[in-house]
Amino acid sequence: MYDNRIAEAERTRRSEVLLMALRDELWASIEDVYAAILDHPFIHGLTDGTLPREAFRHYVVQDSHYLRDYAKALAVCAAKAPDEATTVQFATDAAGAIAAERSLHEGFMVDFGSSVADATATEPVLPATRAYTSYLLATVYNGSFAEGVAAVLPCYWIYARVGDALLAKGSPDELYGRWIETYGAEEFQETVRAVLDLTDRIGEDLSASERARVIEHFSTTARYEWMFWDAAWRGERWPV
Repeated sequence: MYDNRIAEAERTRRSEVLLMALRDELWASIEDVYAAILDHPFIHGLTDGTLPREAFRHYVVQDSHYLRDYAKALAVCAAKAPDEATTVQFATDAAGAIAAERSLHEGFMVDFGSSVADATATEPVLPATRAYTSYLLATVYNGSFAEGVAAVLPCYWIYARVGDALLAKGSPDELYGRWIETYGAEEFQETVRAVLDLTDRIGEDLSASERARVIEHFSTTARYEWMFWDAAWRGERWPV
């Protein structure tokens, strides 16, 4: 009798989890990671203007490397999408959104007296970037569509949340203010809302085991987001 009650309680718990909107469960899994991101000195430095220019340049160059593979990851999601509308959604993001970010980076690099093309041609992909993109591509190629969406989602969602959080604060530094305005802007927020709506629809059809894998991928790439900013702050280089 006791074992039956335990089994019934576990079935009830699993049912309640599956009824929760997937986006809510995903965000709950990274609340501590997001708090650490907001508290990171790189992020604080954007709003108070104290972020060293070299740290921001490091970030821009590595982000340009990262976006090449992120675009590929979005394209794989488009190819695996279950319907035409979702294929168009991810294909559009892979082309348009990535092009927009590269344009933004190019503007930053002009301020540094260089260009994205020159920087990415001469400066290597560093450890945090390589680890992040390797995990991202392995997941979208080898996992299910749902797993792929989970892996690419933190780059959308965390940037939207950070941009929105920093928008009211602004920055005394025009360069950093431009970055904040890009990710806090309504156009970017709308793009992210569309992906979150899709995420919830995906969640309706996931089994408990599939949902667990999705959460694991999402929380892993969310941690890589923190690592990416931290690497720029530390001026990460290959140790040997």
